[in-house]
Amino acid sequence: MPLLLLAILTCGVSAYAQSAGIEGHWQGTLDAGAARLRLALHIEKEASGSLSGKMDSIDQGANGIPLSAVALTEDRAVSFTIPAIGGSYKGKLNAAGDAIDGTWTQGPASLPLGFRRGNTPADISKPQDPKKPYPYEEREVVFENSAQGNKLAGTLTVPKNAKSVPAVVLLTGSGPQNRDEALFGHRPFLVLADHLTRKGIAVLRFDDRGVGGSTAVPRSTTLDFAKDAIAAVEFLKKDPAINAARIGLIGHSEGGLMAPIAASQSKDVAFIVLLAGTGVPGEEVMYEQAAAIIRANGGNAEQVAANRQVQEKIFALVKSDLDDDAVREKVREAAGANQAAMAGSPWFRTFVKLDPRTYLRKLTCPVLALNGELDLQVLPKQNLPEIEKALKEGGNKDFKTAALPKLNHLFQTAEKGTPDEYARLDETIAPAALHAISDWILEKTTPKGK
Repeated sequence: MPLLLLAILTCGVSAYAQSAGIEGHWQGTLDAGAARLRLALHIEKEASGSLSGKMDSIDQGANGIPLSAVALTEDRAVSFTIPAIGGSYKGKLNAAGDAIDGTWTQGPASLPLGFRRGNTPADISKPQDPKKPYPYEEREVVFENSAQGNKLAGTLTVPKNAKSVPAVVLLTGSGPQNRDEALFGHRPFLVLADHLTRKGIAVLRFDDRGVGGSTAVPRSTTLDFAKDAIAAVEFLKKDPAINAARIGLIGHSEGGLMAPIAASQSKDVAFIVLLAGTGVPGEEVMYEQAAAIIRANGGNAEQVAANRQVQEKIFALVKSDLDDDAVREKVREAAGANQAAMAGSPWFRTFVKLDPRTYLRKLTCPVLALNGELDLQVLPKQNLPEIEKALKEGGNKDFKTAALPKLNHLFQTAEKGTPDEYARLDETIAPAALHAISDWILEKTTPKGK
């Protein structure tokens, strides 16, 4: 998913601090029109007297982004920069010391932004967010991927008085995301887990590596994330309320690539659901994605062609035998610094080359593959036919593919399907998509005659 707040950089900070300072925790909401993003500041005073800080973008699951040049002057002016995203902030601390009002600047955009003391985020909940008390059990859990030694923290929801119920593991899309797959004020996995559990299906959703309560593992790739999915299935198998023979995976976007990889490596995966899953290598997905978004935003054929040329240069370097540092340097020369960091990462280099058809051909379990008809990030016309073809080539006869009308990449009812609509829409997941998922799972997991 495209993020406003991206990479995390380390940096030193210095500032003047006074007794009525800005140390502590602050909350604010940035209204960028297309998105309302809750931000949290955490400011500390160092032993030297200087100030340091970090920022969280709560709705994007981007935490611990370092602040630089944190300053509070004698006339109560507050300022800091965020090198990782090219942003800065200037404001004024009120006399009571409990509010800062100012301006956020990033690129050409300058937007009003205020912060208030406290740890409680502003409420920008969406209509589909479930409200407690829930009519099912909710457990905080931690499990381990013994193959790689990392721990994963999540939430398991189980129908009350459950006995031998089916279960699913939810797998997030690309980029570090929390267990709710939170983005732009939406929490798709919270909504999906609530729907499925109310239907009698246990659901495990967990924080990605390095997010929330899950431990980070350097240089992780999609292949590694698939191992986390297998570990989640192993964890569920031990729960007496869950039928160990009816545990499946639901993957969204990149999670729809992890799911067939995991299912091809574990006989314990009873079924998989691919939500905007890819059917061709990442390189091909990104060519079509970029072209579709450019056209949807009014771009012409020349712009599409020019962008394709840049992408081809980058992907040629990414797929080369050069080491990661050399790729970053070459991409920086060809396309600028903004592209370099990601292009040289092991995750991106793997994703560009991974062909999901290799794993789809190995699947013998039931498969449901759904796309939104208006998905401009994983285009249904490019990917669904390839998923179906690969499954057929592998001899799998128990599968279903469908493009759901008027839905986008997040399975929201949309107008154009462009990413700028995601935050503006109140709907988190269309009911038609929720029911398509739960109905199919229940069909595959309910014993015959019941």
